[in-house]
Amino acid sequence: MDKNPSGEDNDDIDWDTEDELEIQKIQDTVFSSCTNLRTTGQHVVCGNGEASSSSVPFQSSKFIQQFVVMGFTEESIAKAIEQNGENSDLVLDALLTFKALDDAPEEQPSTSPQLEPSISSDDSFSEYNENVLDDVYEEDSWSSDSDNCINPVGRCYLNDEGSSLSGKEKTLLFLANMGYPEEEGSIAMKRCGPEASLPELVDFICAAQMARAEDPYLPEDVKPKLKHILNDFGGYKKRKMYNGLCKRKKPREISAEEETIRLPKPMIGFGVPTEPVPTMVQRFLPKKTIGPPFFYYENVALAPKGVWDTIKRFLYEIEPEFVDSRYFSATQRKRGYLHNLPIENRFPLFPLPPRTIHEALPLSKKWWPSWDTRTKLNCLQTAIGSAKLTDKIRKAVEKYDDEPPLEVQKYVLYQCKKWNLVWVGRNKVAPLEPDEVEMLLGFPKNHTRGGGISRTDRYKSLGNSFQVDTVAYHLSVLKDLFPDGINVLSLFSGIGGGEVALYRLGIRLNNVVSVEKSEANRNIVRSWWEQTNQRGNLIHFDDVQLLSRDCLEKLIGSFGGFDLVIGGSPCNNLAGSNRVSRDGLEGKESSLFFDYVRILDDVKAIMSRHR
Repeated sequence: MDKNPSGEDNDDIDWDTEDELEIQKIQDTVFSSCTNLRTTGQHVVCGNGEASSSSVPFQSSKFIQQFVVMGFTEESIAKAIEQNGENSDLVLDALLTFKALDDAPEEQPSTSPQLEPSISSDDSFSEYNENVLDDVYEEDSWSSDSDNCINPVGRCYLNDEGSSLSGKEKTLLFLANMGYPEEEGSIAMKRCGPEASLPELVDFICAAQMARAEDPYLPEDVKPKLKHILNDFGGYKKRKMYNGLCKRKKPREISAEEETIRLPKPMIGFGVPTEPVPTMVQRFLPKKTIGPPFFYYENVALAPKGVWDTIKRFLYEIEPEFVDSRYFSATQRKRGYLHNLPIENRFPLFPLPPRTIHEALPLSKKWWPSWDTRTKLNCLQTAIGSAKLTDKIRKAVEKYDDEPPLEVQKYVLYQCKKWNLVWVGRNKVAPLEPDEVEMLLGFPKNHTRGGGISRTDRYKSLGNSFQVDTVAYHLSVLKDLFPDGINVLSLFSGIGGGEVALYRLGIRLNNVVSVEKSEANRNIVRSWWEQTNQRGNLIHFDDVQLLSRDCLEKLIGSFGGFDLVIGGSPCNNLAGSNRVSRDGLEGKESSLFFDYVRILDDVKAIMSRHR
């Protein structure tokens, strides 16, 4: 289920773990050398001392002046106003279009030969470039701001009726006039998707350029050429200038319906065992949601803007509980949980799980270098680092008798944090083994081997699972409420994280209806059920969309109803690293949330009628 991302950035929100902040510092060091756009008197002055050719008459109206200080001529501003009226958004779009077309060279810029080394067939090298932003941020940092700058590709130039260029061609032309080679613009559009906004494309290109320039494995004769391109051709400067223009626009007003839920800092929800209980916890449950059937819904905390507001609206206006599993384990997992469970008298699973990397993986401590200061792992994903990447890291580090140079340390730490690599020998890193991931997520050893699936599929199943210790802490209140056992409807069961949590809490599972599309995951749950000698009934369904009201009627009639409806719908279209189809709850996979709502409503209605 992993990949970032809420769509709204707030300075007072703890978006990143300490490990992620360290990555951000590395990037900030590079970005700090960028030239800032600033206004002086009547001119826009760039860092190289060049001023725009347009002077600003003191008597000009405020509406015209806001565009003049951006560097546009009064003639082009007048033309844009004549075509679009005094609409700031439309005028700015028109001005940007005029500039792109007026300044365009007669021929498209040719591919820069200096950048050819950036297109490498090496798997780990291409992964480093392609995913440079994916795991540094769990969210798409432009998702909330792109509307304030310029419309997405394909809708940028609707006002330019006289142009025959397609949306893609105009975007490439605009990027070319900002100083970016056509090839890099094409790659950015391919990687970010056809609906990516210009700010996303600019960020992608700049980040890839920086990554290559700082890559310790890049041939030394190539680095000066790359840095020459970045410095002299204005790679950083163009990005800063574009961002400066965007920030000068008046922000779009947000209606009350669009206001987003603010994530807490720290992300401890209504309390965790290792931190003081928040003093100002206020929780309101509508009367119709109090008591059984209890429900528990989970998904990524850093979803696109407005997603959690929608989830809250469909689930009875209950406030979500946002928790990072770093307070329960040695790995982070930022999740939102929306439920009607009591929050008093919770208790954690015992024995308490290891809370640091060295506690969880004690053998790694012997080989851990002093310059790797990680104490927590980042969010466990559905994929792992390649053997080629770990071999390159080994070769880079073993060249030095003492500590490697700072640039090598930065690169190695970036990859270690991105892929959760741990030190397993002298100068040697490796990805986590499946049984280590199981332990970090609170599952029993070899839990995923019960499905008879490949090693790759084990990582995928684990990456999409609950963190058992976190979920068990929330569900612990059910133990006293159901001393004779519990009936569970488990939607999107995965590998049975909810069932494992209840079992580890000592709550007897009388009847479990498990709905899971993956046959491999169903086999894992079935194997665990048999190995733990469960005495209740396990009933499998393979598709939530086919779980009808008639079927629920029969199930409820057979054993008297459900005490708990639990599940987390797919986050494929919500996670931050999905930069192609991050469509929110309207996405193909994540729209299954509405089946969770439908089924929960049906269960409540049927059980209410039976009472």
